[in-house]
Amino acid sequence: ACAVPPAACRGSRLFPEQEVVFNGRDETVNRRLWTLCRWEVAETQRHDYGERSGGQSWTVPGTKVVKPIPVSSPEKRAPKPSDQPSAAPTVGEWQSVAEKRIELLSTVCKNSSLRNLTHVSISKFVLDRIFVCDKHKILFCQTPKVGNTQWKKVLIVLNGAFSTVEEIPENLVHDHEKNGLPRLSSLSPQEITHRLNSYFKFFIVRDPFERLISAFKDKFVKNPRFEPWYKHDIAPAIIRKYRKSHRDSDLATSGLHFEDFVRYLGDVEGRRRMDRQFGEHIIHWVTYAELCAPCEIHYSVVGHHETLERDAPHILRAAGIDELVSYPAIPPGITRYNRTKVERYFSGISKRDIRRLYARYQGDFSLFGYPNPDFLLN
Repeated sequence: ACAVPPAACRGSRLFPEQEVVFNGRDETVNRRLWTLCRWEVAETQRHDYGERSGGQSWTVPGTKVVKPIPVSSPEKRAPKPSDQPSAAPTVGEWQSVAEKRIELLSTVCKNSSLRNLTHVSISKFVLDRIFVCDKHKILFCQTPKVGNTQWKKVLIVLNGAFSTVEEIPENLVHDHEKNGLPRLSSLSPQEITHRLNSYFKFFIVRDPFERLISAFKDKFVKNPRFEPWYKHDIAPAIIRKYRKSHRDSDLATSGLHFEDFVRYLGDVEGRRRMDRQFGEHIIHWVTYAELCAPCEIHYSVVGHHETLERDAPHILRAAGIDELVSYPAIPPGITRYNRTKVERYFSGISKRDIRRLYARYQGDFSLFGYPNPDFLLN
């Protein structure tokens, strides 16, 4: 079945039509689901809100993008932000994008070959990630390193503690004892079931590998919140096990390398043993499936970090709170996917280690329509 892309971009030089295909049930047939044009949204770019840079825009949504047959010339480069048309997608068009994301999620959840990577139980670990706003019947699953601070501010305003997001002190947002945001795990089983069945539920994702780079920089390089356990406990444990040559007397001062981090994440059995020691700190790099159980919990909306300027207003409208609170302003260029940076971080890492890493995060790539990082794998 094919759907015609919006008239605003159909046939455009800048938005060639793309066919989106993905594995169907039981991996037996590749089904053509719809024809979409590429949303090359100029304003939607990188976040933590972190480093600003150029980079490549991202295509919504699908597991693989099949290149169109060229008419008269080879495939053109991705257009620069200055090439983008000024007209934004309409509310209806973005609603269609959001619905197709949920449809893709549902289909990948049925793919038996990925089941071990996409299905988890709704454990206390998952329920601890989900924040509750009873006043407006909203559940928000926290996915660290994807701009969650801003969404927590939105919920804090909705709970009535502050009038605007700008008034909220940064340190309060991350103080879960004082920010007034209850977790779903704090409720009774009956209360949990009721909210999961009836509340508006959402979470945000970003390119899985770029998220890992952000987690590495935030926790092991910059560490802006002065969390010493990452440098003094977690990093030395990873270095001791995964760096080929090291001196025990120098573990805390030598600093974790991204290559060490990748080896740790790609080692299935060794990582599991270490994660039990690291406790809840692993939330910054475990998969979206492990954090939010998207194949077990039927979410209303899955937002994408790369298209946050379109997704944030859509989520507020869909939750019925767009007239009560505003999402914080997004600096231009800050949520864009940056392939150059991804290539730079992975440049010194062996293909074997990258493939092991991808094997762990393949479920996230597939569930949320991110293109496979073939430029790293091959």
